[in-house]
Amino acid sequence: MATACCFGYNPAKAQLQAVDTLSNYILTPVPGPEPRINGARIFGVRPGHPILFRVTATGTKPMTFKAKHLPKGVYLDKNTGQLSGKVTKPGRYTIEFAANNRVGKDSRRFTLVVGEEIALTPPMGWNSWNIYASKVTQALVLANAKAMASSPLIDHGWSYMNIDDVWQGKRGGKFHGILPDSATFPDMQNLVDQIHGLGLKIGIYSSPWVETYGHHIGGSSRNKEGLFTPTPVDVKRNRKLFPYAIGEYKFWKNDVQQWALWGFDYLKYDWNPNELPETKAMYHLLRESGRDILLSLSNSTPFKTIDSLSNYANAWRTGGDIRDNWKSLKSRLLTQDKWAPYARPGHWNDPDMMIVGYVGWGKSPHPSKLTADEQYSHLSAWCLQSVPLLLGCDLTKLDKFTLSLLTNDEVLAVNQDPLGRQATVVSRIDSCGVLAKPLFDGSKAVGLFNSTDGTTRVLSVTWADLGLSGKYIVRDLWRQKDLGVFTDKFSAKVPAHGVVMVSIRKAQQ
Repeated sequence: MATACCFGYNPAKAQLQAVDTLSNYILTPVPGPEPRINGARIFGVRPGHPILFRVTATGTKPMTFKAKHLPKGVYLDKNTGQLSGKVTKPGRYTIEFAANNRVGKDSRRFTLVVGEEIALTPPMGWNSWNIYASKVTQALVLANAKAMASSPLIDHGWSYMNIDDVWQGKRGGKFHGILPDSATFPDMQNLVDQIHGLGLKIGIYSSPWVETYGHHIGGSSRNKEGLFTPTPVDVKRNRKLFPYAIGEYKFWKNDVQQWALWGFDYLKYDWNPNELPETKAMYHLLRESGRDILLSLSNSTPFKTIDSLSNYANAWRTGGDIRDNWKSLKSRLLTQDKWAPYARPGHWNDPDMMIVGYVGWGKSPHPSKLTADEQYSHLSAWCLQSVPLLLGCDLTKLDKFTLSLLTNDEVLAVNQDPLGRQATVVSRIDSCGVLAKPLFDGSKAVGLFNSTDGTTRVLSVTWADLGLSGKYIVRDLWRQKDLGVFTDKFSAKVPAHGVVMVSIRKAQQ
């Protein structure tokens, strides 16, 4: 019986894999030459706000796009698949997209929802922190955006290019908002325009605190002018003191006005603990900005307040910072169930950014220390759990294995499923477990995770676990291949630290 991944955990091989392209471990089939539309099937936009969505498809280029039943005021670029315009009347609009090239065509129904909810599927994109940390610059962000746009990623729904901490300079400009550090980000408007011109979106970082984690200016101040002086260094301990505080004078509106003027699409809002007053205030400011700017909270959101916070944030961190090692990843694989009731279209749990590809946090760039099996577990869990997919790697150094992980449309479709349900654990055997979730088409997505060290295990999911009975077709999602018709249960050999990810759909009687 075929399995999704069966390489096995071997510490002696881990370092070898880290410096190799891992091309021998690729499971994702190469897309064919004919068009195949993928990506989100639903998109939300607020009334009167600019639409920024791209129809994505694989296949031989050039390719042209068409649309039927576009609402008045909405336009489709036939050469790029870029959707633009505005709709003032709330409602659900069903559109049929078509993609054509010299060898074939494909079509798909799509729902445009004009209303108060945005981020109807988890955001997919990139963030600068896990590769550059405090060394991020405008040139590096643009280089990664160009790499995203010229790679296969852009044809599979990856779109956000998010700048993390330390872009900030001092207050000024039309709105007295935070302006960029001119030494590292000399022309923020030009950067935003170039990234939008590539068919991508762009995000920014801030905090309601006086000073951010990266010791740059935050959204509040102790003086009415908004002047900022970094906290001095503790000479004895050779580290900076850090005042975790929100200042008396708040400049949140000023900053939002500046972000909207530039044209940002995403905000990572970072402080601890994430509390309701600041979250609610920022939600309303973004809502009134004239643009759809996603609000993502970081970090370690208190569970005791998530019932309230989740009504205002589009995403929230469920823990601390992730690192590229098995211990850090394992702590997020089968531990997110308590958060699941709060995940829904427009509002997503976030176990943190991804740790595949070339990472380094600004110090020692290196290929991810995760083995191939661990990386398959990583992608499978993030997709099953319907969480934001934000890459933290150097996109200019994408290898074949990493690209294969990030361009499997059947796996990504589980993350982007319109139903928006988070997978939960339906069974456990010691440290192993099975995650499962319903999909919009009536099928189920299932991941069999072996979290043990050094031992391949036979793991099973029973139809009783899933509330099913009868005969079902099981499909290997990583290999995009049907495995056969099964009755009552499905079992597979799963390597240590590995996963088998499948879909289960009703068989014809």
